[in-house]
This record gives sequence, structure tokens and C-alpha cells, in this order.
Amino acid sequence: MSALCERFAPMRLLYLCVVYLLAPLVGLAMLLRGFRDHSYWHNFRERFGFGDVPSTDACLWVHAVSVGEVQAAAALVRALRERHPGIPLVVTTVTPTGAERARALFAGLAHVRYVPYDLPGSVRRFFDRVRPRVAIILETELWPNLYHECGRRGVPLVLASARISPRSIGRYRRLAALFREALANGIVIAAQSPADAGRFRYIGANPLRTHVTGNIKFDFALPAQARARGAALRAEHAAGRPVWVAGSTHAKEEGMILEAHRRVRERHPDALLVLVPRHPARFAEVRAALEAADVSFACRSRGERCVPDTGVYLGDTLGELVLLYASGDVAFVGGSLVPVGGHNLLEPAALGLPILTGPYTFNAEDIARLLVTEGAAQVVHTAEELGQRAAQLLGDAAGRTRIGAIGLAAVEANRGALTRLLELLSPVIAATETGSRPPVPPQAAPVPSSPSGRASR
Repeated sequence: MSALCERFAPMRLLYLCVVYLLAPLVGLAMLLRGFRDHSYWHNFRERFGFGDVPSTDACLWVHAVSVGEVQAAAALVRALRERHPGIPLVVTTVTPTGAERARALFAGLAHVRYVPYDLPGSVRRFFDRVRPRVAIILETELWPNLYHECGRRGVPLVLASARISPRSIGRYRRLAALFREALANGIVIAAQSPADAGRFRYIGANPLRTHVTGNIKFDFALPAQARARGAALRAEHAAGRPVWVAGSTHAKEEGMILEAHRRVRERHPDALLVLVPRHPARFAEVRAALEAADVSFACRSRGERCVPDTGVYLGDTLGELVLLYASGDVAFVGGSLVPVGGHNLLEPAALGLPILTGPYTFNAEDIARLLVTEGAAQVVHTAEELGQRAAQLLGDAAGRTRIGAIGLAAVEANRGALTRLLELLSPVIAATETGSRPPVPPQAAPVPSSPSGRASR
């Protein structure tokens, strides 16, 4: 133990020096981004641990870094509210879009705020105000000072739907001294896959507290009447027309998508592209790009209606991506033709749509691999490929139905992570009510296999 402390101390000191040097630069960058997007200025003091005190009682704290994780947390937050109605809930996030989505999803269920920067003082102020009795962090957000404060205050910490990608294992291994003390003791890890669990053990996680529960993202619920509302939207704007949707797109990607749409319209002259940029701050930029390209388009934010010669319907609103996917025949999921890492493939899969994605899917490699292997998704690398494949699918109704059914089956086969996670959380939360030491949770039930017999993720 003394050897560990000797190694941990200089690593922690070095980390503290780095975060103190970077904090002013990160804060300044956030303030400057606020000139372009004012949402970066909202509740800015929360990033340094200040802000409202959500409740005088200790809370259950759920952290979801951005929009995708917030969406995945929805079922968990609702389940915690149902099981523990007397305990306040706090949801934290990092990005303004994540915070906005969380407030829309959890109104009346949870207090939403930003997680603090990983500075000792900021973290302490956050803990003083929020007073978490259990911390539940989705995916893998490894913050040494935050983890250290959980240990110092005796707050049980659960990494839910946790993952470490193969490409990041080396980095975590090099920084293991910062995390090993926490990983080896109180943290409960609910990993997405056996491979992820093995990687956590490799960097020092306690094997008795490392479990495989699956990916909670599969347990999302589509909005009520999503398909019916999508059909109504399509009837209003594109009755009788082939429609493909490009969702969560990024800069430099829209140009490739518009080129792909030009190729689609060579085969389907009446085809409509529903284009949904990822970030609200870019809506005006994309509108200007469409105008500069002399593309006939209508904006959802303005209530404009598509006419027969409208080529693009711009989804420049927040929180309506599933509705817009549900109006289409084919879905392309953005952030994947550029090295952003891709976005949520499960929503179009759950709607029974054939999926196209670019090669950059490292944000959810396991999900992308599963859907591509099963035949529910196809990888395209260029605007030409995207246009050709989208055009082929728009002309093949039977093929779309077959591929869509595969994706829907894959989603259904991999549900259940939420139930297994709640089984792990139950004794941890119960122990905080009695004031006893959280027990080692029982081993979770095995994660089921996907339709092809492969271990689900």
C-alpha cells in the first residue's frame, strides 16, 4: 500500500498542476464560444461548483456527459424515481445541448445542472451543494478529483454502462495510478461487455465489483406515437415521395450529404432529404450553406411546408430527431463521415429503418459492429457511396423492410441492461439508507446473445 501511495502522490500532484494550468484556458474558451452560442454562458458558475442547492436532503446523482448519454439515462432516471420517490434526483451533464435535453426529459423528475470542472475546490463546492448519497456515472467519465472526493466523503460510486475502447486502454493504463486506489476499493462497475469488464480489471478494478450488465442505450423507449407522428409529418410534407433522413450531421459533412442527395435525385427526381444538424448553434450556418448552394429547402423552425420541388427539409429544431427519422424510408446517422465518432444508431434501428453510417463510429463501436454484422447497417465512405446506397434502398421497398426488421430484432434482443443495472444499484442505495457499508453487489445475470448468437453489447 505504501508503494502505491508513493507512486500515486506524484501522479496526483502532476495532474493537479495540469488541471490548474488548463482550467483558465478551458473557461476562457467556453466564454468565447458563448459569443456564438449564448447557451455556453447560462449557469456558467455551476462549472466551478457554484449554483443552487437542489435540496436539503442527500440525492441520487446521475451524470450523463452529453445528449446521447442523457437520452440513454432517461429510462434509468424514471426507474430511480419510481423505486425511490422520497430521494431527490440530480442529473449533471457537460454540454449545453445535453443540459437542454435533460431539462426537457426530466422536468419534474430531477434537478439538472452542469458537472464541475475537475478542480479540487470546484468539486468540493459541488459536493457541498448537491450532497450525493450515491453517484452513478454513465459510460466512462474518469475524473480523478471527482472520484477522490467520492472516496473521501464515502459516497458509493457506480460506473453504469461503462466501457473502455481498445484504442484508449493504453492511455488509461498509463494514468492508472490516478484511478487505481478508487477502482480497487469502492467503485462498482457495470460494464457493457465482457471485453470492457476485462479492460477495467486490467487497469486495476476490483474483480468482485466488476460486472457485465450490457449497454443501457438499448433500453430506451421510443416517444409515444413516434411512428404515427412521423407518418403524419410525411403526409404533410412529402406524400408519395421517397424520403431519406440525415441525422446529427456535422460541419464538412453536410456538403457530402448534399452531393449524395444530388446523386439520389438522379435516380429519384422527387426524393426529399430531411437534414438534421447535430448542434443548434449551427442551424443558421447550415441554412446559409443551403442558400449559397441554391438548394430549394424548407425550415421546420419557421413552420415552412415542403412543396413538390423542395429538395431539402431542414430539421432546425431540438429534440425532434426521432420524429424526423420516423418520417423517412432510410436513415443516415451523422458524425461518421468526419472523425467525430458517430451518433445514436439505435433510434433508427428501433424504428425499423435501414441504416447508413460513415466509417467513424468509435463513440459506439460495439453497437455499430453489431448492427453492421447483423446486416441492419451499412458503412459508406464517400458522398458517391452514400448517394448510390441511399438511392438503391429508396428503390427497394422489400429490401428496406427486410433490413429494418433485422435492426429492430437486434435492438429487442439486447434489451435488459437496465434491469441488471438496477439489481446492482439496489443494495448500494439501500446501504446508504441504513448508514452501513455498501455490500459487494451480487454478480449480474449473464448478458444474452444477439440474434446471430454473438455476445450482445
